[in-house]
Amino acid sequence: MDRIRITGGNQLSGEVRIAGAKNAALALMPATLLTDAPLTLTNVPRLSDIKTTNELLGSLGTEIASLSDATVMVLSSKELTSYRADYDIVRKMRASILVLGPLLARKGIAEVSLPGGCAIGARPVDIHLQVIEALGATYELVDGYIHAEAPKGGLIGGNYEFPFVSVGATETALLSAVLANGTSVFSNAACEPEITDLAEMLNKMGAKITGLGTSTLTIEGVKSLHGATHAVVMDRIELGSYMIAPAMIGGDVFFPDARIDLIGAFVEKLTEAGIDVKEENGGLRVKASGKNIKPLDVRTDPFPGFPTDLQAQLMALLCLADGASTCEETIFENRFMHAPELARMGAKIDVEGNVATIHGVDTLRGAPVMATDLRASFSLILAALRAEGETIIRRVYHLDRGYEQVVRKLRGIGAEIVRENDE
Repeated sequence: MDRIRITGGNQLSGEVRIAGAKNAALALMPATLLTDAPLTLTNVPRLSDIKTTNELLGSLGTEIASLSDATVMVLSSKELTSYRADYDIVRKMRASILVLGPLLARKGIAEVSLPGGCAIGARPVDIHLQVIEALGATYELVDGYIHAEAPKGGLIGGNYEFPFVSVGATETALLSAVLANGTSVFSNAACEPEITDLAEMLNKMGAKITGLGTSTLTIEGVKSLHGATHAVVMDRIELGSYMIAPAMIGGDVFFPDARIDLIGAFVEKLTEAGIDVKEENGGLRVKASGKNIKPLDVRTDPFPGFPTDLQAQLMALLCLADGASTCEETIFENRFMHAPELARMGAKIDVEGNVATIHGVDTLRGAPVMATDLRASFSLILAALRAEGETIIRRVYHLDRGYEQVVRKLRGIGAEIVRENDE
C-alpha cells in the first residue's frame, strides 16, 4: 500500500492544468447504454473510479477503447449482453447506480446491486427509485438487488419534485427520461455544472432537454439517440483543491482554462480570507503570501453554494487563520473525519454535530496521518505543504479515486513530495 511523504515549507509557483471532472465523467459514461452508436468522450480524467465504471459497462456489453493516453474514450453499446450490475463491481463505487436508468430506458429491465455504505454518509438510493417510479417503472428489492421493469411500451413521461437537491438522482432522472414516451418535468433538481454537462451531451445525442442550469428540467422523450463527441467539463473540485495550495504556503500559481463560474462561491470565500484570485489570459491566477489569513464562516450548500467537496480542503487553510472560523456541513454526515488527523499536526478544531470550529494556529507540524476519504486526503496534503518538517500520509488509495497525477502536479510547482510503497 502506498504512502505520500511531504516536507513542508516550499513556496509554490508555476502552472497547474486541471483534468476533466470525475463526477461529470461518471454520469456521462453510462449514457452509452442509451444508444447503439459510438459515444466519444474527451478530457477524461485518469482515475480508479473511471476504471471501475469501464469494468461495470464492460460487464453489460459495452466495448471501450481508450486513446490519447486514456484521456479520450470511445464507448460502443451496440449490443447489450446483460442487464445485471453485479455487487462485486457496484460495491466499489456508489455512482454505479447510474446504470439503472439507461438500462430501463433501453432494455426495459434492470437488475442493479444496492451500493454499499460510504465513509462520509449513507447516501441512500430511495430517491433514484422514486424517480423511476414516476416514469412508470416498478421495482422490488431481492437479495440486495434492485429488480426494476419498465411498462410494456417503455418508460412514460412523468412529473417529480425532488424532496431535497440530489445530484445523483437528478442524473438518474435525465438518463431515464430521455427515451420515455411523453414529456417529463423534474423540479427542485440539482443545478451543479456536472448536471448541465450531462444534459448538454444528451442534447448532442438527440435528446430534448430544456431548463439547463435551473432547478426545473423538462425532458421531451425521443424515440432514439445517436452518437456524439463531448469534452468532459473541468473538475471544479480539483481546481479548488489546488487553488488552496498557494494560499496555504504562499506563491503564485496559474490555472489555464479555469472558469470562475464553476466555483464562484468558493472563490468568494478565498477572497474573503485575503487571497488574491484574478481572471487573466483565459484562466485563473492565485497569489498569496501564506500569512494574514482571515477567518471565515462557511456553510456547505448545493450549487451555486459552497461545495461540500471543498470543505475539508478549506478547513486546512483555516487552521492557519488569524482567529476562529466555523464550517457548517449540511450535505453529508460524518464529513469531519479529517479533523482528528489535522489535530495530529497541531490544528485546534472542535466538532459539535455538523459544525466545526477551527481556532487558527501559528504553525502546523509534520506528523504521520491517515486519509479517511477522498477529499480528506487532499486536505492532509495541503496541511503538509505548510507544516514544519515531514508528514507521511497513509491510505492514499482514496486519492486515486478523484485526483490524477497529484505528485507530478505539485512537484511541478515546487512542492517537496514523493509517493512511496509502504511495505
